[in-house]
Order: sequence, then C-alpha cells, then structure tokens
Amino acid sequence: MVEKDAVSKDFRKQVPGYGLTTAQILYRMPDHPSLLQTYVWQDYDLFPTFPALKDFLAFWETTLDGPLFAVTVAHSKLIKPAELHNIDGVLRLH
Repeated sequence: MVEKDAVSKDFRKQVPGYGLTTAQILYRMPDHPSLLQTYVWQDYDLFPTFPALKDFLAFWETTLDGPLFAVTVAHSKLIKPAELHNIDGVLRLH
C-alpha cells in the first residue's frame, strides 16, 4: 500500500488538470522607467483561467514598485493521454 506522503504534492496537483505554467514578466525599473527588467515565474496552474498567475500578478501590482509592461504565458499539461500511432506492418527478426 502506498502512503499519502509517498506521492509528491506537484503530482497530486497534476491529476485533476493542473499543468506547468511559465510566465515571462517584463516590468519597468522603479528608478529608471525607461529600462525593462525580466522575471520568470513558474508554478502549476489551471488553463485557461490561470488563477495562481492572476493572484501573483495582483500581488505584484499591489505590493511591488515595478509597473508591469508585458506578460507572456506558456502552459503544458504534463499528464495527458498517451499518443497512439497506427503501425503499417510487422517486421520479424529471427
């Protein structure tokens, strides 16, 4: 029997549909607004609503000084149905 703690927290999030989400955040430097800085955020999140990312961006806007310029998001479900391929023939090797 497998104990509950034997399965990682990240895997348990992926089973109900969470996928790995990466966001590249460009923001303006507080002291030099003409300069852009980049920040990479990564967590497990739900597509297409991205509640964790929205919470992080809301925290950013209310707490941090650097105003957001652009956010680019990439998402991938790591647990998904296996891909099936038809095989046209069989090769036997004696």
